[in-house]
Amino acid sequence: VYNYLNLTLFVSLPANNNDNLLFVLFCFLCKLVVGFGVDPALRISVFDELSLGEGFDGVTQVQGFHSESRAFHFQGTVTHCWFDEMCPDEFTVLATLKQDHLNSGVILSIHHSEHRFLELESSGQRSEVRLHYRTKGQQAHTEVFPYSLADDQWHKVSVAVSASHVILHIDCNRIYERVVEPPYMDIPEDASFWLGQRNAAHGFFKGVMQDVEILVMPQGYISQCPDLNRTCPTCNDFHGLVQKIMELQDVLAKTSSKLSRAEEKMNGLEGCYCERTCSVNGVVYREDEGWTDGCRNCTCSNGTVQCEAISCPPPQCPAGTAPAYVKGACCKECQREVGLRIMVPTEPCPELNCAESEQIALDDRCCKVCRGHDFCSEGHSCVEHSDCVNLEAGDCCVCKDGFRPLRDDNAYCEAVFSERFLDHDECLSGLHNCDENALCFNMVGGHSCSCKPGYTGNGTVCKAMCEGMCQNGGTCVSPNNCICQQGFTGKRCETDINECKTGRNTCANDTVCFNLEGGYDCRCPHGHNCTGDCIHDNKVKHSGQIWVLDSDRCSVCSCQAGQVMCRRMVCDCDNPNADLFCCPECDPRLNSQCLHQNGLLTYRSGDTWVENCQQCQCLQGQVDCWPLPCPLVDCEFTVVPEGECCPRCVTDPCQADTIRNDITKTCTDEHNISRFSGSSWIKHGTECTLCQCKNGHICCSVDPMCL
Repeated sequence: VYNYLNLTLFVSLPANNNDNLLFVLFCFLCKLVVGFGVDPALRISVFDELSLGEGFDGVTQVQGFHSESRAFHFQGTVTHCWFDEMCPDEFTVLATLKQDHLNSGVILSIHHSEHRFLELESSGQRSEVRLHYRTKGQQAHTEVFPYSLADDQWHKVSVAVSASHVILHIDCNRIYERVVEPPYMDIPEDASFWLGQRNAAHGFFKGVMQDVEILVMPQGYISQCPDLNRTCPTCNDFHGLVQKIMELQDVLAKTSSKLSRAEEKMNGLEGCYCERTCSVNGVVYREDEGWTDGCRNCTCSNGTVQCEAISCPPPQCPAGTAPAYVKGACCKECQREVGLRIMVPTEPCPELNCAESEQIALDDRCCKVCRGHDFCSEGHSCVEHSDCVNLEAGDCCVCKDGFRPLRDDNAYCEAVFSERFLDHDECLSGLHNCDENALCFNMVGGHSCSCKPGYTGNGTVCKAMCEGMCQNGGTCVSPNNCICQQGFTGKRCETDINECKTGRNTCANDTVCFNLEGGYDCRCPHGHNCTGDCIHDNKVKHSGQIWVLDSDRCSVCSCQAGQVMCRRMVCDCDNPNADLFCCPECDPRLNSQCLHQNGLLTYRSGDTWVENCQQCQCLQGQVDCWPLPCPLVDCEFTVVPEGECCPRCVTDPCQADTIRNDITKTCTDEHNISRFSGSSWIKHGTECTLCQCKNGHICCSVDPMCL
């Protein structure tokens, strides 16, 4: 039985002036190719299935490292496909390539939306190989391997991943072997697979690639280098075997009771009916049941009370009757008119405790009352959301603040914004324009934005604030968190790094290093042979001689009276022969500009910016981004606080999102089963409580989506 991967490739190639793109659709089935020491069912060879020829501009077939397979020259092309298979926990990425000098580009990338599940990148600007991926804790992670591939020479590259074990081979030499956070390889079905770039606008690889393959095995480097055949099981082999044994023990103990409970639940499903009711003033109403609440007709709809005001038609009263309000009814009803009445008191009128001038007579009473009499205390008709107010000769009803009358005597009132006027909560639905570092406040008919503490702006755009500002060219990336330029350190980048004490200088053995602000100086000590000549990198430099550092073409050194002085090259943009690599700000060409990741901003060559905890730079039309430098934290448990980029130590393992797993520190679960650090399980007797072993500590949490 052959395993296969169904891919749909979209290849977009630049034509002539790179303005027009030619789209070619390839639908193919990745056939499995035999390689030395590799099961053909475990190999996915990309180039064998790409029918690219001389008829496409931008991608040309050229002579490769060997003649057994085809090689293609990439000149900033778009090679894209949809990837609809999940990668396993063990795999190897292989490529034979020759990258243009100082080019920074992506060899291959598998990502969904903004999440990079797996990306292999080579930076010629910083001489680094970077492996980008997402951890099982859903955190973006970049593993940086200092090595220069962009030297216009052929290299065999292999990155093998087995659980938390990563091995980098270059030219059949094991360059790096590290233990990292295990990658999360549950890739969505509609993820994108890009070859030779990150996306349609960034990360273009320039050079020649051959034998780009993905092997579903952790020792795929034996395909490139047969002499490196495996002799020992991988970390994932051992860890997976032990984990499976413990999981089987757990499953055997729980399966019987789970099956029994599941059968009982399924038998009762047919007779189960769930109905959402409404509770009003202690009375429960069923679905679609209606009732009258004062001057409103209400209905229970899906557990929500919906009310509308009662519309009263004008009554058609016969002769001898007139419309009037009746207690307990909302609308006027026809009542019999009463003729002239002669009111005779049945009892003597009470004595009033006010002067006769303060006594008033009323039309509907036999006895007089004092001015300011409390008529409301004798009973009134004000009912819902209405207050009784005393007048000179009686009382009346007035609606409370925020309510409006439902009839002309104000006896019944409703809220100005009742259930009929439901406001849309833009903050809850996410349909707002607030910055990610702002708080959204819902308002009637709209919303407002306010920057979070530590940020400043109008709410739609919020920037981090650093007290005292970042000095010496530092960048404020989060509240009170500065990223310093090279040569400076401190909370506000206020401290100069002493290159002489740290040994980060190029002074020769017979010269003395003197620290300067942002740099250093090499001087000949008193009493030595100071003829004016200097020793630099074990070479004699004559007095007055100027040279460029071999390791940094942008640094100029000079020998002055026996002292070696180095500085960055001074850029003169008026000089037509200015080195644009060292002076990118002097590059006037439009094709040297770069597009920001959001596609809305453009940068000139030489500009730098911070994006998603990465320092980015535009150099001659190419964007190169690398992780922001973080101080080394030597602790067992770490967490990256919200809004920050660097981890901090914590003592509570259950709060940590990263742990330094120690396989010797195990946990004992409720079944007395030993669990390795990093393993997880569902707590016995529950369905939604997930427990994890963190270096001997058991941390459990309830998944709210499971309840």
